[in-house]
Amino acid sequence: MFELALAAYLIDKLFGELPCKHPVMFMGDFIHGFEKRFYKDSIWRGTLLVLSLLLMTWVVSFAVIQFSSLLSKNLQFFILAICASTGLAMNMLYSSVKNVVVSNQPKNVISHLVSRDTKNMTENDAYKAALETWAENLSDGVIAPLFYLILFGLSGIVIYKAVNTMDSMIGYHTAHYENFGKVAARLDDMANYIPSRLTAILIVFLMPNKKQSLQVLWRDGHKLDSPNAGYPIAALAGSLGITLGGNAYYHGQLKQKPILGNFHKTINRYSIEEALKLRNYIDLVVLAFLSICVGVF
Repeated sequence: MFELALAAYLIDKLFGELPCKHPVMFMGDFIHGFEKRFYKDSIWRGTLLVLSLLLMTWVVSFAVIQFSSLLSKNLQFFILAICASTGLAMNMLYSSVKNVVVSNQPKNVISHLVSRDTKNMTENDAYKAALETWAENLSDGVIAPLFYLILFGLSGIVIYKAVNTMDSMIGYHTAHYENFGKVAARLDDMANYIPSRLTAILIVFLMPNKKQSLQVLWRDGHKLDSPNAGYPIAALAGSLGITLGGNAYYHGQLKQKPILGNFHKTINRYSIEEALKLRNYIDLVVLAFLSICVGVF
């Protein structure tokens, strides 16, 4: 699986998103269609959505694997690598967060990246949201899918993306989704338990202020409601010497959230530029690790 993971990572790095409808969009269409037709304020009904989407994604990935096995070995590998690369989002994530830096209207850009309300955001709030998005999605969009690709191949990364997509669409603590999205949210928590902590460790050791970053990670990583999101966010806050987290509005309601970090540097464009340097560091570590593993195994 190391060769496949290395090829998929290189394809995403060099070419980014493919010029076709992304598989996650098909998953989103399925989730939206299921909810529209079969929604009920019920844990069981939400479980039925989870099982049906996971079964569908496994069947599709299995069919791709079986079809490609009929081709030459090189062509099979190429097809699987292309498909696997769609589950990695480093290129897209970097570009999306970078757009916040270069835009004169950062809150308009960040509105496409976060679920929180952005209408009354200040510029500082937009930059803070961008940093939190960058840290959290380094886990969800890069390290976690790569982790499951290495362990389970194409089916692993596809099923992980299905779980993560369901959580992003229905895994909310609202009256509408509290029961319907509960299983999806819990499954996503379990799937990201190890990758989120791996991401946090990478941030600690690849960014400056390692001691400070580790201290904040240890003290604040567990404070968010999510059992995973706080770890990479806390590590990044400590590294940059800033505070992240804090109260925010979601769906028109104020959500009380703890503050991660205890430093008082102003969050600005430079903060994001510093955080975005992680891309090159992570690329180097991941490519070196996978190359070594390919050579050894």
